Amino acid sequence: MQGTIEMRDRLINEFVENYMEKLFYFCLKKTGKHIEAEDLTQDIALQIITALDKGTIPTSFSAWIWQIARNRYSVWAKEKHHRNESVTGSDINDYEIEDGSENILDEMIHTEQMTLLRRELAFIKSDYRNIVVAYYMENKHVREIAESLSLPINTVKSRLLRAREILKEGMDMAREFGKRSYDPEQIAFVQNGRDGKNGQPWSIITHLLYKNIFLETYENPQTAEELALELGIALPYMEDELEFLVREQLLTKSENKYQTAFEIISKEEQRKKHDNNIKIQKALTDKICELIDIYINEDGSKVNYDYVGYEAAKWTLIVRAFDWLQETNNISKGYPKSYPSRPDDGAWILTGYETIDFEKPKFVGQHGYLSHDKNEVKKDIDFSQFKFFFKNIQEKTPMNLSWMEAYTLWLVCSGQTEACEKSYLEKLLEYGYLKKDGSIIPNVVIFNRDAVKSHSEQLSERLSSLKEDIYSLFKQAPDIERGYVVDQAIADGWLIYDENMTNTIGAYIYL
Repeated sequence: MQGTIEMRDRLINEFVENYMEKLFYFCLKKTGKHIEAEDLTQDIALQIITALDKGTIPTSFSAWIWQIARNRYSVWAKEKHHRNESVTGSDINDYEIEDGSENILDEMIHTEQMTLLRRELAFIKSDYRNIVVAYYMENKHVREIAESLSLPINTVKSRLLRAREILKEGMDMAREFGKRSYDPEQIAFVQNGRDGKNGQPWSIITHLLYKNIFLETYENPQTAEELALELGIALPYMEDELEFLVREQLLTKSENKYQTAFEIISKEEQRKKHDNNIKIQKALTDKICELIDIYINEDGSKVNYDYVGYEAAKWTLIVRAFDWLQETNNISKGYPKSYPSRPDDGAWILTGYETIDFEKPKFVGQHGYLSHDKNEVKKDIDFSQFKFFFKNIQEKTPMNLSWMEAYTLWLVCSGQTEACEKSYLEKLLEYGYLKKDGSIIPNVVIFNRDAVKSHSEQLSERLSSLKEDIYSLFKQAPDIERGYVVDQAIADGWLIYDENMTNTIGAYIYL
C-alpha cells in the first residue's frame, strides 16, 4: 500500500513538473484561444490526477497522459461543434470529432500492449502509418495532417479509420514471420566486369539482409509488406532498402512487387551439376594436363615461362587451356565484350549461389586491369590473372591493376623498360608482377600471340585427338568449372603448391 501511494505521488509530481506547460500549449494550439486553453488544461489535469488518486498506474505514462488529453479535447470539440451548429450552421470539417469506434490506442494503453502497437505500426503501409503516427503520437489535427500530406480531409479520415481496423486485426493475430527472419540463409556471388566507384556491387551484396532479400525474391516477385513479414524487418526500413536496391540495379520493380535482377543457382541445381561434373573430373583433367605437356614440348616459342619456372607456370596454363577449350567448343557462356552499364561507372554481371551443404572444388576467379578514364586507354593490353581460392592464394594478389600499371608491365615484357615511369615500376615490383634479378624482369607467364594462333590452327595429330576427347567430355558436363580440374591436378600431383610461391601465380600477358 505504501509503495502504491509513493508511486502515485511521484507520478503526480512528474505530471505537474513536466507536462502541465506542454498540455497548455497543446490546448492553445487546438482551441486557438487563451481562456479556452486554460479551461481545457484544467479539465485534463483534473482527469489525470483523479485517475492517479484512484490507483491507476499506467504502463506508458506519457502515452497515457496524451491519450487522456486527446479524449478530453475530442469531447470539448464535439460540444463546441454542437453549440456553434445551432447558431451558425458551421461545416463539420472545421472541428475534430471523436471517433465513435473502439480506440485502438486507448485499448493498447489500458491492456499494457504498447509493444504490440509498435509492432503493428512497423508492418502497415506508409500511407496509413504516417497518418496514425501524426494523429496519435504527434497529436496533430486531421486538417493539419491533410495539409502536410497534400491530401483531402476525407481521405485522411478514411485512412485513419482503415488504419485502426488494420491495427486491430494485427493485434488479434499471431504474426507468423518467415523462417529467414530467425534463420537467415547465405548466398555467395560471382561477379564479372568493372566495379562501380563506390565498390558496387561488392559493397552492397555482402550485407546479410540484402542476401535474404535476393533469395526471397528470386523468380518470386513480392511486395514490401510480404518481405517485411518474411524477413521480420519493419516496413519503413524495408521500403527504403528495396528502393535502394532497385537504384543499384540489383532488384527490379514492377508495379508494387520486387524481384531479384540476376540469376541465383539453387542448392539443388548445384548438387545436380556437381554430381555430373564429378563423373568426368578425372578424365578431363588427365587429358588437359597431357595436352599442355605436349603443347609446350612441341614448340617453346609459344610460351615464355622462364621468368616464373614451369611448375609455377602450370597454374596459369591449366586454367587458360580449360577456358580456351570451352570457348572453342562453344560450351562456355564466355565473357561478353562489354558489360551492362551500372551506377557510378560500374559495368558488371552478377550470379548468386545458394550456400551448399556439400564440398565443392575451390573457386577460381579472374581479374585484369581497370580504367575509369577512357581517354587513358591508348592500347588494349591483354593482361589477366587467375585467382585461386585455395590455401588463401587469392589473398596474395591485388584486386586489379590500373591501365597504366598493365601498360607498364607490357612495356617491360616487350623489352622497353626504359620507356616506363618509375612510379609504376615501383608499384609492379611491390605487387610482384616484376622482380629484380640484376635488372627489372617480368614475373608472369608471357604468351606469343602469333605463335599461339599459328600453332592452334595446325595442331599435331595427337593434340587434335586429345582436343576432340576433351570436347566430348565437356558435352557430358557443360557446366563444369575451372576448380574441378585445378583440384584434380593438385590431387594428382601435376600442380604443386608451395607456401612460398609468388603472389602473381596465375598471371599472364599476351605480346
